[in-house]
This record gives sequence, C-alpha cells and structure tokens, in this order.
Amino acid sequence: MYVDISMRQALLPLKRKIAKLFEENNWLELATLTDAYHIVTGHPRLLRSLSFGDSDYEGHVLAVLNSIVERDIANFDVIVQYVDGLEGGGTSLSGEAAEGPRFFIQPQVFKLQNVEQDPNLISVMMPFSATFSPVYEAIKRAASSAFFKCVRADDIWINSVLIQDIFDLIVRSHIVVCDFSEKNPNVFYEAGIAHTLGKHVVPITQSADDVPADLRHHKFLKYLNNGEGLSAMEGQLANRFRSISPTTR
Repeated sequence: MYVDISMRQALLPLKRKIAKLFEENNWLELATLTDAYHIVTGHPRLLRSLSFGDSDYEGHVLAVLNSIVERDIANFDVIVQYVDGLEGGGTSLSGEAAEGPRFFIQPQVFKLQNVEQDPNLISVMMPFSATFSPVYEAIKRAASSAFFKCVRADDIWINSVLIQDIFDLIVRSHIVVCDFSEKNPNVFYEAGIAHTLGKHVVPITQSADDVPADLRHHKFLKYLNNGEGLSAMEGQLANRFRSISPTTR
C-alpha cells in the first residue's frame, strides 16, 4: 500500500517516543491492535535489540513502524493513539509539543473548560493599577508589530469568578508576559500556572529585586516606566515575540 512522504516523516517523532517508552509487552499489544503480530514477532532483530539495549534498536523500530503502516494506512492513527495513551493521554495545553511523558490533570480550583489554544494570542499578567497602563500599551504595540494580539485579564469578563477568566486566558495563550514589578503575589501565582501549563513565559520587571528567587534563573527583561524606557522595552519584546512565534519555526 502506498504511504506518502508526509506520513513517513510523521513516524520519526513516534519512533523516538516508542524507543523510550516501549517494553516487549507494548509491542505485542500494538501488534494485536494493528493486526501486525507477524510483522513484530517475525522481525529478526526488533525484540532482541530491545532486550539487549542494542544501539541499532531505533532503526528497527522505524522499519517495523513503516511496515505496519504500509500494511494499512489506518494503523498510523492506531499507533498515535496507543503512544498517546502511554504518555498520559488528554489534550496538551502547552505552547510546544514536548518530548517525554504527558500527564492528565484535573484541577480542583479551576474548571478545564472547552477552551481552544490561539497561537496568535499573548496574555499579560500585571498589577491592576493605572501606573501600569503605559506599560501595557507598550506591550500591546510590541505584540502588534510581531503580528500577535494582546489581552489582559481585565479586558475580559466571561466567568463570574475572575481567576477562572485568568486561567482560561492562560490556557488559550501561546505567550504569557508576567510583570513582576512590585512583587505582586497574584502575578507570581499566574506565572506558576503558566509554567505548569508549559506556556512561553516572558518575565519583565522594573526592579531585579522584585523577581522571586525561584525564578531568577530565568531570563527577564528589566525596564524603566518612562517614555524612553518603555520604547526600549517595546523593541526588545517585539524581537522576543518574533523569536517564539509559531510561524517562524
């Protein structure tokens, strides 16, 4: 059966995951699900190289995956679903397709609602104060110049509980800007949510002393809240946004 090049290329990340995750029992289960038992058990090296940890194992994995898909193209989806189940299942909420296991979470404080991610959305977590309005406007200009749209939590009112709106906004976002100025505890909390969900977090601050010790190993952008300082921040943020835009990868 003909298998196009795009599907064969899609087998490469699956090969890497399978090489890390599979034991012999997993191969036998997948073989049963794809009606390819003879392909798996009949391969002269696959299970043997797995058992002995041989360096040629990944090559045999790829060869067997190709054979299974050649037998029936529908087997590709079966393989994906099986591997996804081993990784924990569920929908990835992160800004990247991460390697390694994923975990199913069910928060008790928030509702995991049917919220779709927006690859063009930047959300901003900062203190709710008029003194930060010029900062937010500079961030919006930086986002616009990098072809992103920008939203702050007080721009929306969908749920009756504010923190649910903030959580949904972080889930939807590709990038989350966190302003640690004035050591605002709400921003610290929101940064933790964004990190846990695997978002691209861009920290900014008016003072390095306001960045929590646990986060100082992350690069942050220090700025001055005046015309010249915000102009400089705007240019630096625009460059950062472009570097992590999904359209530039």
